Amino acid sequence: MRNETPSLLVDGEQARAWLDAVFSPSARQWERLERFATMLVAENDRQNLIAASTISSLWVRHIADSAQLLALDREGKGQWIDLGSGPGLPGLVVAILSERPMLLVESRKRRCAFLRAVAEALDLAHVEVAEARLEAVAMRPAATISARAFAPLDRLIALSTRFSTANTRWLLPKGRNAVKELALLPSAWQRMFHVEQSLTDADSRILVGAGAIGARQRGKR
Repeated sequence: MRNETPSLLVDGEQARAWLDAVFSPSARQWERLERFATMLVAENDRQNLIAASTISSLWVRHIADSAQLLALDREGKGQWIDLGSGPGLPGLVVAILSERPMLLVESRKRRCAFLRAVAEALDLAHVEVAEARLEAVAMRPAATISARAFAPLDRLIALSTRFSTANTRWLLPKGRNAVKELALLPSAWQRMFHVEQSLTDADSRILVGAGAIGARQRGKR
């Protein structure tokens, strides 16, 4: 992938240009992205996966917004766990653009059915769907943990720390409240993270962290 840093993305044309510049997707990957976008919009008529108001800006608000997490973990390898994956954002976008083994954790049956349908239709054999609450998912070490709209930051970390190792990368979009949520964490947790500007929303931030959270760190400021 090429090292290019774009300005804020504002429309589908810019989002596609950024994807091309950063990831150089193959024809097959472009086809999969287009098909996923089509399936996402179609399924949104049957279940509420994304806000209807974001459909017109889907390539910025959902495709590029998800892909920017992979861009923040360019050298990562191994298991990626996407918490509360919902419609597969960011997990399915990451799985289309990389061969990283992807575990999509989602407790809602209909959304899991959609995730499996997309993975099968797009021949994403490296995608696994865990239809369960995170607490019930068997522990496995994660190279990367992402969560786009899963839970408040303190609860998110507390629930997922058992999947983390000293080498785990945390990629947590937290919107406009990122800095505020980070400031409420115990100091030991705060030191694990830094804040990145979102490429798709001038007011949004992404918390990027590294490492494992040990039991003795919990609850201490």
